[in-house]
Amino acid sequence: MARKKISIIGAGFVGATAAHWAAEKELGNVVLVDILEGIPQGKALDLFQASPVEGFDAKVIGSNGYEETIDSDVVIVTSGVPRKPGMSREDLLEINKKIIGSVVAEVVKKSPQAILIMVTNPLDTMTYLAFKGSGLPKQRVMGMAGILDTARFKAFIAMELNVSVEDIQALLLGGHGDEMVPLPRYTTISGIPLSQLLPKETIDRLVDRTRKGGGEIVNLLKTGSAFYAPSAAAIQMTEAILKDKKRILPCCVYLDGEYGLKDICFGVPVKLGVHGVESIIELQLTDEEKKLVAKSAESVKKSIMELKL
Repeated sequence: MARKKISIIGAGFVGATAAHWAAEKELGNVVLVDILEGIPQGKALDLFQASPVEGFDAKVIGSNGYEETIDSDVVIVTSGVPRKPGMSREDLLEINKKIIGSVVAEVVKKSPQAILIMVTNPLDTMTYLAFKGSGLPKQRVMGMAGILDTARFKAFIAMELNVSVEDIQALLLGGHGDEMVPLPRYTTISGIPLSQLLPKETIDRLVDRTRKGGGEIVNLLKTGSAFYAPSAAAIQMTEAILKDKKRILPCCVYLDGEYGLKDICFGVPVKLGVHGVESIIELQLTDEEKKLVAKSAESVKKSIMELKL
């Protein structure tokens, strides 16, 4: 059986680390694309030379063009300018709009059947741009944000309770940014509600830290942004799709009436399988949660309006 093909556009920290996770898990052959000459080729060769040590047989190649990406099963788009200290996600909008527009056009030309996973910020807006620009069905265009945000929330809970990260289940809704809506009510540790194990003040503190999770890392690194967790999250989505796992994961997807929202890409729990987004799961929300979702949607809508499509 032919191996699946995963193309990763952008060979910076997020793209190269995503290639690492994908190859190591043997999800398929990996193509790393970047406009900088030598960079994708060098990183791909280095990663492939790790294969005898780690024992994976996935091929890894680097390219400056899109020829090698032909007939990809999944394409992960990480290209664009990363956030720098003091820069809001919205500052990125204009720069990344141009980059993503041309990347998506090239990707779809070469792989019309691919499923697209967006990682570029501002995430919800870039996913919307990719959906509108690609002409692909909404099931096949999604953004990676919810998994990263829940991963941060789970990591902070594990640190607080000194328990295994494997036993923590969490969900959140909303845009990727300070307006995200963590749902402590839907968060459990081996089935035990979080509220039974931590007082409200502590949960609120962890929620706040989750909201600012990306910024915290930007401030520490000073010259870049997070890449291990974002790339791992994109590969979790890739694995769910390629292995048809039917996982329930929070992803940024196009909504057409779900949660009372229309014509917006927004983070909600979905079922991910071989066809991409196989269903959107609508949670029952409290009035307070609905207010937070509306506020988050407002902020994403504003950003989408600025695209002037």
